[in-house]
Amino acid sequence: MKRPLVLLPGLLLDERLWRPQIEGLGEQAWVADLTRDDSIAGMARRALAEAPAGRFALCGLSMGGYVAMEIMRQAPGRVERLALLDTQATPETPEATERRSAQVRLAEDGKLALVVERLLPLELYGPQLEDAKLRELRKAMALSVGVEAFLRQIAAIIGRADSRPALAAVACPTLVLCGEHDLLTPRARHEEIAAAIRGSTLVTVPACGHLSTLEKPLEVNRALSAWLGLASQAG
Repeated sequence: MKRPLVLLPGLLLDERLWRPQIEGLGEQAWVADLTRDDSIAGMARRALAEAPAGRFALCGLSMGGYVAMEIMRQAPGRVERLALLDTQATPETPEATERRSAQVRLAEDGKLALVVERLLPLELYGPQLEDAKLRELRKAMALSVGVEAFLRQIAAIIGRADSRPALAAVACPTLVLCGEHDLLTPRARHEEIAAAIRGSTLVTVPACGHLSTLEKPLEVNRALSAWLGLASQAG
């Protein structure tokens, strides 16, 4: 019997972030709603309460990775496999908080679309940044999440815990994946995570930025297939 696959989206992202994986992997996937809480711990508690019963495979991207690491602290016995994509275990830095505070001011002034426009060069790499459909999809997800949820998510990200001390306790099969050109959470952050989790697998996706699941879905699906043990779903 297949275990459910629980998917955790990032900032201003929704289930469409995972559509290529849901369609390509053919798993029993469930996407958490991370828009209703203003702390990573709260997001994790709600996801655990609403997720399919029993054990599951857990995959989070960016902010979703923060929530995944918190779930590993709150209920490690629920997680059969862990995948951390384009994320980091470190706490917030003052520089990042300053950048986020500027985004908050724009959003509160009714300029969420401008926030997304400024995020795009940080999130998408090269040819993907020039892909009009991908850009519009990213904008559509952000506007769907909306300003109020964005403010809650920013508060959660700024206040997140340092996850590094808990990484050594992770005992399930773990995939750590990042885009080669991820500007928001560079490869070095993923190397740190992979080094701390015994037996984890580190994968770098070439010619890819921060939104790897959308930018390079076939490559990401191959890595997730191997992580899930789906030999027949290699992409």
